[in-house]
Amino acid sequence: MARGGTASGITLQQLRYFIEIVAEGSITAAAELLYVSQPTMSTAMKDLEQRVGQALFNRSVRGVTLTEEGTEFLRYARQVVEQAALLEQRYLGRAPSRRLLGVSAQHYSFVVDAFVRMVKASDAAEYAFSLRETRTWEIIEDVRTLRSEIGVLYRNDFNRDVIDKLLRESGLAFTPMFLATPHIFIARTNPLADRAQVTLDDLENLPRLTFDQGANNSFYFAEELLSTRSSKQDIRVSDRATIFNLMIGLGGYTISTGIISDDLDPSIVSVPLDIDERIEIGWIGHGSMPLSAQAERFVAEMLDVVAEFGVELLP
Repeated sequence: MARGGTASGITLQQLRYFIEIVAEGSITAAAELLYVSQPTMSTAMKDLEQRVGQALFNRSVRGVTLTEEGTEFLRYARQVVEQAALLEQRYLGRAPSRRLLGVSAQHYSFVVDAFVRMVKASDAAEYAFSLRETRTWEIIEDVRTLRSEIGVLYRNDFNRDVIDKLLRESGLAFTPMFLATPHIFIARTNPLADRAQVTLDDLENLPRLTFDQGANNSFYFAEELLSTRSSKQDIRVSDRATIFNLMIGLGGYTISTGIISDDLDPSIVSVPLDIDERIEIGWIGHGSMPLSAQAERFVAEMLDVVAEFGVELLP
């Protein structure tokens, strides 16, 4: 990282503010979360940028994003803050400090289940986590800009080349977790719910429910398999609660991993789909940056949740 100023006066408080702002994408939101006035935090960040001789943020009316220099600075800031917290716990007997983790993911029940377990298992007196179920393009962008440390999405033979190219260009790496057999998600009241397996012909007259991908609505960014296959009845939605309600209200279906928690989604069931496809689910992160301890715990929770469903994990 180039040095245009002096970092002699950088404080841990400034680094903590900086990390929180990145996580929230807004100085105002971070200030509210930390019970600090917005002018105080803005002044601290201007002073930090002056001391390192670099612009760390791009500022706009919509919030802040990291500059290229800010992205590099964040890697060092996280390491320093995490090590300082460990020192304080070990030698000053202090309770674990706030632990930040941002996750962006496609709409997977197992991710929510793992997130719940991680939060419940946290021994921090205070914490600030974020979970964004969002569009494929935005997941990659969130991780690229370090709004989220981890992203969760899928690859298959159809989208692999496009996804891998975008990840390379963004400096990100994909770590596979498991291969899933395609299933349909439908309401427990659907006539197909008791079937051992369904075919594409069985779905011919049912509404197909898919997650809207916004401006980047390419077939390659679709969350569902067979995105190029035509359907008589198509409905796009933006969130998981809506798609489940439409499964119940309209008898619709969507194609996913088959991993669904009865505790979180008791009214929805999964039924194997008879097609010769596999879904490779994995997490993405910065290739040159090791995961934080909290991120490692979250990945471990995801693997534990998936293993409980009898899915074979990838080495």
